[in-house]
Amino acid sequence: MTADAGGAGPDRDYGAEYSEESLWRKIAAFAGRAGRETIEKVLVLYYCCLDGDTPVWAKAVIVSALGYFIAPLDAIPDLMPGVGFSDDLGAVAMALATVVAHVKPEHRRLAQEKVTTWF
Repeated sequence: MTADAGGAGPDRDYGAEYSEESLWRKIAAFAGRAGRETIEKVLVLYYCCLDGDTPVWAKAVIVSALGYFIAPLDAIPDLMPGVGFSDDLGAVAMALATVVAHVKPEHRRLAQEKVTTWF
């Protein structure tokens, strides 16, 4: 199955959606709707990606997951009440499970501190 240029699908390069600015914009706009759990996982990935010790392959996984989170069009539209961010949480959780060996306690601490100030 092939996605059209602007739609969601298995052939879409979600890593191309990622930029630090677009990540912070998405978090600012949707943190309340996405929920603490999703945002904390997003931030753990973000801090892991910033770490110079994280291997390139793991950063590619992280950037793809964060790009999916940022993408305006995905499998379940983010504005759908109750379920809009469930696919984003799934993508982020899968990426986190994939790179967990490279997640440091410091990454988790920074993410937790940030969400504590927001929620």
